[in-house]
Amino acid sequence: MSWFRRKPPDPAAIGAERAAARAKEQKETVDKLDAGGLSLAPDAAASGAAARRARNWRRGWSGVGGVVVLIALIGVWVLCYWWSREPEVFFVNDKAPDGRPVVGYSTADTLTRVLDWMLNKPGGYLSNDVAPPSVFLDNQPSFEFGVLVQVRDLTRTLRNDYSRSQSQSVEDRDLIVAEPALNYTNDRWLIPSTEGKYQEALDALNSYKARLIDADPADGQFYARADNLAQWLVSVEGRLGSLSQRLAASVGQIRLNTALAGAPAGDSARPVDAEVVDKTPWLEIDDVFYEARGTAWALLLFLRAAQFDFERTLEDKNAVVSLRQIIRELEEALAPIGSPMIMNGQGFGMFANHSLVLASYLSRAHSAVIDLRELLERG
Repeated sequence: MSWFRRKPPDPAAIGAERAAARAKEQKETVDKLDAGGLSLAPDAAASGAAARRARNWRRGWSGVGGVVVLIALIGVWVLCYWWSREPEVFFVNDKAPDGRPVVGYSTADTLTRVLDWMLNKPGGYLSNDVAPPSVFLDNQPSFEFGVLVQVRDLTRTLRNDYSRSQSQSVEDRDLIVAEPALNYTNDRWLIPSTEGKYQEALDALNSYKARLIDADPADGQFYARADNLAQWLVSVEGRLGSLSQRLAASVGQIRLNTALAGAPAGDSARPVDAEVVDKTPWLEIDDVFYEARGTAWALLLFLRAAQFDFERTLEDKNAVVSLRQIIRELEEALAPIGSPMIMNGQGFGMFANHSLVLASYLSRAHSAVIDLRELLERG
């Protein structure tokens, strides 16, 4: 019965049939393309190599684009870091450029140098910028505002007290220009811009400083009296007290309302609660911190200048040590920050609270300012 068995297929024959079928299909495809005026690429390997080269080219340019973007981001970060650095505490000049000790020159010179730094530091004045990358920086503008407030206060005192012998004396012509120019809004970039107005104030203050040391004895004056210094310390006292309270409010506190304490017949425009909840919003904590740092930096320089200009007055009142104690507290308040960010721990919690540390230094400086002012006001 062996003739009923199926003959096993021949592998060689099957392979030959399949090759013939593929050759026939390729021939039909070529004929169709020739009939339509087209042609088939003669070398499929070459076509595949071209496709691979195109893919590699696209991948190469994608890598180059990524590297360019990374370098740009690093450059922006370095630029922001450079612009956000806090300034060094420079040495205050105690004599005029010709070597003469001139009363008032140290204060006027320090005031102009501080204002010049604010306008011409790396990155320039940032508080009114509306374009990247400076628009994303908030620490340096807060620092600038703290400096600006102290510059405004000292310029106002210079106009109203230091440069005048009495309340009915004529105001200095340059300080009449400088004081209102500095009170221009601090964040305007349209014409007239903030920088333009502050530069106008700087030019006027430089003119006053030059007149203070020129050969004309009746041109430019500075009166280093105890009552004048005490008048400026009144504004300093208020600024430090406010900042220390705002810094302490970083953790939130419920305090008694002492607005009318000591005034039995006093009254207020609006009803006040017996207890007040005082807490700085979370997004404003670092702004308050850097505003306080800017205040401490400018105030430290102005007090060092006052130590030279009011030297005889302070020695007469035996108040030199009191002034130096204020300077010491402000120097500690400007110690370098060892953390990459401003920490806001809860009081006695696990993490530090930089706002409370700064508040303690400013509070001690505030108390020392009160003592110095009372000492100067005594006969």
